[in-house]
Amino acid sequence: MTTTSTDNKVTSPWTVDSSTAVTNRNLAQTTTKDNSTIDMNGFMKLLTTQMQYQDPFSPMDNSQMVAQMAQFSQLASATQSNTLLGNIADSVGGGRLSDAASWIGKSMLVKSNIATPDSSGSYAGELTLGADSNNVSVDLVDGSGTVVKTLQLGAQKAGAVPFYWDGKNEAGEFAGGQALKVQVSGAAPKQIATWATIAAIQSPASGASAQLITALGNYSATDALRLG
Repeated sequence: MTTTSTDNKVTSPWTVDSSTAVTNRNLAQTTTKDNSTIDMNGFMKLLTTQMQYQDPFSPMDNSQMVAQMAQFSQLASATQSNTLLGNIADSVGGGRLSDAASWIGKSMLVKSNIATPDSSGSYAGELTLGADSNNVSVDLVDGSGTVVKTLQLGAQKAGAVPFYWDGKNEAGEFAGGQALKVQVSGAAPKQIATWATIAAIQSPASGASAQLITALGNYSATDALRLG
């Protein structure tokens, strides 16, 4: 008679640590936890467990235990410092954003030879003349090179010379509505600036200065020659 034997593999919930001959419960029976972070209580529990199951013939060196506690203390201190600095940055960033938010809806005069319409469709800017001029004029030109509007400013003294257009043609119809280039004739201005409406505020997460968002682009508060 032939006897057939079958080898059955038995899985035990217990494993043996060959180095210490101490049995430990299988990890599958424990609750899964996130090991990416640990607090002081968790560290002390690990240290106590390590001391409890240490090899009696080769106990943990006291200097090693002290070193481990010192390292964890340094890590905890660094973590608390980072958290504190983060809270300070958030507080300062919130204040900066709150201050800059009060600018929304207002206009800022910035160095630019491009003029954009405000909410009413009007264009405005300022020339800085280095000398007196007899016949100054400003052409507002569209992207195709067509002169949309010519503003005759006449004789002007050296210094700041404002210009303005309501955005309407001779028939009273809106002819603007787009960004227009400012071209000056009869003078060589030292600076051309235009008014831009502040539509929104952008506060970078890096902690850099808040940016004022306009149709001309993004500017910092220090870029404003005047606020209106």
